[in-house]
Amino acid sequence: MGAGGIGTLLPNLAGAQNMTTTAPQIRASMTGGREPKPLPFDAAKLNGLSEKLIRSHWENNYIGSVKALNMISERMAVAMKDPDLPPVVYGGLKREELHRVGSVILHEHYFGNLGGDGKAAGDVLSAIKQAFGSYDAWETEFRRTAMALAGGSGWCVLTYNLYTYELRNQWAWDHMHGAIAGIPLLALDMYEHSFHMDFGATAAKYVDAFMRNVNWQEVDRRFQGVVIHTAG
Repeated sequence: MGAGGIGTLLPNLAGAQNMTTTAPQIRASMTGGREPKPLPFDAAKLNGLSEKLIRSHWENNYIGSVKALNMISERMAVAMKDPDLPPVVYGGLKREELHRVGSVILHEHYFGNLGGDGKAAGDVLSAIKQAFGSYDAWETEFRRTAMALAGGSGWCVLTYNLYTYELRNQWAWDHMHGAIAGIPLLALDMYEHSFHMDFGATAAKYVDAFMRNVNWQEVDRRFQGVVIHTAG
């Protein structure tokens, strides 16, 4: 079932919320000073994912991208003051900006949707069943999408699209590929750094462990947030 099925949830979800939201403050893009988000769970208590793996991933890859994004942002601000800077040079900065923004966002979603018991629940589960026919059908497609990237790079992301009103498992071979207006709900890092320390080349066992640790309460919170935005 496609967008029409998910669309039937919008009035119910929006009407069920008796709350007001405050718009976030707009942040200037060409400034540094971004701070990494802490892990929202005890890395020593995940089921089948070692603390050493998680901390290495968080410290080296995620925090590394935060630092790189700060540096690129500051360099773009300096570059904009140079009227003679060749466009090709600025284009290189913009490509790196896109890469680092994607890396920061996806890593924060990845770590943010870990720390749970892997049991899907909430309105997002109902939406998944409407969109894919069943949870099992969705999980089969999500896993197949992830394993298509098992050679060592990319992301598998369950998204809700604000334009098409679709739930879709997106395949992204780097940090910069994703459909316009697709909002991440569940992010699975398939880069080798996210699993090789624990699983070597057996990416399927890593996907198994990831699914056991999904925090579906967080996924449902993200889903409700974008659905209310769409309905409003």
